[in-house]
Amino acid sequence: MTVDTITSSKQAIELEDKYGAHNYHPLPVVLAKGEGVHVWDVEGKKYYDFLSAYSAVNQGHCHPKIVGAMNSQAETLTLTSRAFYNDMLGKYEKFASDYFKFDKLLPMNTGAEAVETAIKICRKWAYEKKGVKETDAQIIVCENNFHGRTTTIISFSNDEGARKNFGPYTPGFIKIPYDDTEALENALKQENVAGFLVEPIQGEAGVYTPADDFMKKAKQLCNDNNVLFIADEIQTGIARTGGLLAVCGNCSCENHCERQETYSRPDILILGKALSGGAYPVSAVLADDEIMNVIKPGQHGSTFGGNPVAAAVAMAALQVVQDENLIQNARTLGELFRSEMAKYIETSNIVSLVRGKGLLNAIVINDSEDSSTAWDMCMALKENGLLAKPTHGNIIRFAPPLVMTKEQLLDCVSIITETLKTFEK
Repeated sequence: MTVDTITSSKQAIELEDKYGAHNYHPLPVVLAKGEGVHVWDVEGKKYYDFLSAYSAVNQGHCHPKIVGAMNSQAETLTLTSRAFYNDMLGKYEKFASDYFKFDKLLPMNTGAEAVETAIKICRKWAYEKKGVKETDAQIIVCENNFHGRTTTIISFSNDEGARKNFGPYTPGFIKIPYDDTEALENALKQENVAGFLVEPIQGEAGVYTPADDFMKKAKQLCNDNNVLFIADEIQTGIARTGGLLAVCGNCSCENHCERQETYSRPDILILGKALSGGAYPVSAVLADDEIMNVIKPGQHGSTFGGNPVAAAVAMAALQVVQDENLIQNARTLGELFRSEMAKYIETSNIVSLVRGKGLLNAIVINDSEDSSTAWDMCMALKENGLLAKPTHGNIIRFAPPLVMTKEQLLDCVSIITETLKTFEK
């Protein structure tokens, strides 16, 4: 059997359209190479990547230290399953547990798997530690959340595109408005509440950023009601928002300090995406012994979860974040980006708002959610050498790799603003 040689973007798109399931609607650009903050298409055109694979490539494309660790381990041992020990997993579990200051790590592969894992742990903890009757546990979630697209997760999603015709849906969830402390307080009064699952910033909802004290208040309410505070930091975590985690608040330390006034420490932490720097599927759930020890042999697992390559890649990816001061860089450049975009918005009639934290930002287009304006803008940005993607119709998310320099960022701001000016009414 022969494998087609891709010679044009048109050919690649046609192949995907014919042989692949139509479960995505990509921007029509076919990428063939990446390095740092740049990617190149099949024809050799160079672009700034302003999406970073939804924040998976925080450390930049093809970071040599991460790729080097992956290649070295792949030449030695790739997979043992969990039927046997391997010499990498324990080192990785200790490294990451120390890095994020938790007792234990449960390794998985994808973000959605990690969320499902956290849900299972939370429910089991409720039955075995809190005394909730089995099958009665409820988990509070937020409207407009995005935690993945598995059957359980879509059961508490607002996205009808992800939900419709995929029922019956999994029960056991209470939905409240995001960034609403009073609603959370009222929900916690219901019976059999086991946990509160929340994104510190709602990325897919358009980089919706809550009040500065929402996470801290939510954590305290959970503590007061013996409910687990579960932070989904798959997209926001690992330096993206100018802290190691978004729940770090305004802390810009290289990794977790003990400044509890700025850090709403989760009971369960969910990580993915940048945990591997985009080089390999790696996700993880972290918790302390009192919670994690409810999981016993045979009760949860994954053939590939915790494989030696994943362990090597994740350790290298986390080390790069520390060695290259990516937390501080995201914080500084994020402030610069929002400041520069705000100057443009002052005189714009097509962009009404810029919001975000660190280098996870979005602009809100002055048009309806069902318009094509944001998409058309992203197509124009592509032509001008910058790749971004709309969300919710009238919002464009901007999330470049955290290895970006100030000069590169200002160049990107110029591309963005000059492109947007062509859409001014």
